[in-house]
Amino acid sequence: MTSEAAELLEVLWGRASTAPVSASQLRVLFILEHNEGINLRTLADALGSTPPSTSRLCDRLEAVGFVRREAAVSSRRELQLYLSRRSRAFLTDLRSRREAAVQSVLEQMPAAKRAALLTGLEAFCAAASAQIHEDDASDDARTA
Repeated sequence: MTSEAAELLEVLWGRASTAPVSASQLRVLFILEHNEGINLRTLADALGSTPPSTSRLCDRLEAVGFVRREAAVSSRRELQLYLSRRSRAFLTDLRSRREAAVQSVLEQMPAAKRAALLTGLEAFCAAASAQIHEDDASDDARTA
């Protein structure tokens, strides 16, 4: 069930082009959206990648005007990463297109099935939230 749902979303969302960014670059944008001002090493850790690879991703995103690098106030050698207005507009548009694709599918479902899906998604979100909080607590305990 998990793989089928993930594949269906990939196909559905694949119709909403992510050009001019790749899937890896899109992941960078999502991470920066929630962690603006992080440095390259922190971004690399979040991606599970190396700083040189992450730097190349950011180089390409900077070249298309999606990412800004600024010197940190505390250390001019450290660079902080920020989304540009253009990337924020891109993410808003992408989400709108993806939402429209999902909405189109939902409209084809009978009301009772949509209600059942909503109940299931609410339970899924609650379980995912609990797992995230457990993982965060475990991470905090390890670093303490």
